Amino acid sequence: MAKQPIITVNNLVKQYADFTAVKGISFEVYEGEIFGLLGPNGAGKTTTLEIIETLRIKTSGEVTVDGFSIDTQANQIKQRIGVQLQAAGYYPGLNLIELLNLFSGLYGVRINPLDMLAKVALTDKAKAQYKTLSGGQKQRFSIATTLINNPRIIFLDEPTTGLDPQARRNLWELIREIRSAGTTVVITTHYMDEAEELCDRVAFVDGGRIVGINSPDSFIDELVAAGFERKKQVKQANLEDVFINLTGKEWRE
Repeated sequence: MAKQPIITVNNLVKQYADFTAVKGISFEVYEGEIFGLLGPNGAGKTTTLEIIETLRIKTSGEVTVDGFSIDTQANQIKQRIGVQLQAAGYYPGLNLIELLNLFSGLYGVRINPLDMLAKVALTDKAKAQYKTLSGGQKQRFSIATTLINNPRIIFLDEPTTGLDPQARRNLWELIREIRSAGTTVVITTHYMDEAEELCDRVAFVDGGRIVGINSPDSFIDELVAAGFERKKQVKQANLEDVFINLTGKEWRE
């Protein structure tokens, strides 16, 4: 059976006065996949995502999310998506249970905070204030907040930036588990190894346009078939694999 698109973007344009940030982008995200939006700073990735998330107004084009139009059905879309907040979005003096209860109230849903924390291995930090968490714990908690309303799609914006290799690998496993539970994941990252490891498909954005969209393996195979050779011999493991092997994979606090 053919995969069904859960997000459809058609000829999306976003202009700011005399600057065009997004220049006619079109793509689909399939239900149940991890989809990566990749590109340099200023490429238009964040603007595109914020339009899909109904946080920014488009100039022109069409966007549908789970069958709903961003133009006329933004409220229905908001009920079906989870958006990762940046650190500034949290009250640092509240503990994690208090924050989850606060956000669930904003969503208008009832949750068991301990169940949410268990999903991201933070039950032992339930009474800890947000400001006392490590970088990895803060990222895991931010992902927990995206799951409060049991969304069909979650958006993660560079979720592993600044994390050590263990926290990064553990977050990869968490993202895979969320997808395995039936949630579609849209992710931005500057780490190409992360995109290669996690994403079913990726779109490269540059200068407000999509310059390529495919699975990571297909992109790499096409490049090699065109005659590309790496200067350094590709090994079966890398230094990060060595780090994990020597220090273990358990959650670190």
